[in-house]
Amino acid sequence: MIIHVPMLVNPSIKNVLVIGGGDGGSVREILRHPQVESVTMVEIDEAVVRASREFLPSLSSSLDDPKLNLIIADGIDYLKNAADESFDFIVIDSSDPVGPSVGLFSASFYKDVYRVLTPNGVMSAQSESPRFNQTAFVDLSHCLQAIFGETNVHTYLAFIQTYPTGMWSFSYCTKNAQHPVAALDVQAASHFATEHDLNYYNSDVHSAAFCLPTFIKKMLSKPA
Repeated sequence: MIIHVPMLVNPSIKNVLVIGGGDGGSVREILRHPQVESVTMVEIDEAVVRASREFLPSLSSSLDDPKLNLIIADGIDYLKNAADESFDFIVIDSSDPVGPSVGLFSASFYKDVYRVLTPNGVMSAQSESPRFNQTAFVDLSHCLQAIFGETNVHTYLAFIQTYPTGMWSFSYCTKNAQHPVAALDVQAASHFATEHDLNYYNSDVHSAAFCLPTFIKKMLSKPA
């Protein structure tokens, strides 16, 4: 959901940056899209990559793809030094906001994300559980709206059994890219999901993910 939702709405994405994602799952899904020319993944913990290669071979199957440039480094520092407008799509596949991941939930970090995106660029991020970590969920939404603009930030949900509460949120943010629901080519999304035998994503799930429960709408509507 963190990959196919933004990529199927913006099929011209060619150059992708993944911050985190050391297990390789995001890269695997990105590379299902044939128009992608290059993926840069910046993971702070080499042990995550090593463990995924050894114990999660299906998930990590694309970590040796020639389109991938794998960098073991701090993603915050990498973005600070990245060139303006250098990526079409940036994925923040982070852990929870504790320890080294705290900075991935800061305004300074997302200002760099915005700067590094191309003029029609798009970003997706895991944005915590609306039940398990309400403060981080709401604070990140307000942070993103202040940087990308309120109309360019869209919250959506997926249900992941192994995550706390099962309900998890993601943020779709754009500079000038497509609306995540109105611009969806339903036929193309359905074909993609069938072609790749996806277990969760389909075009109906895509659209429904942006239909938020009332309690979440109320949380997000409160002033910062």
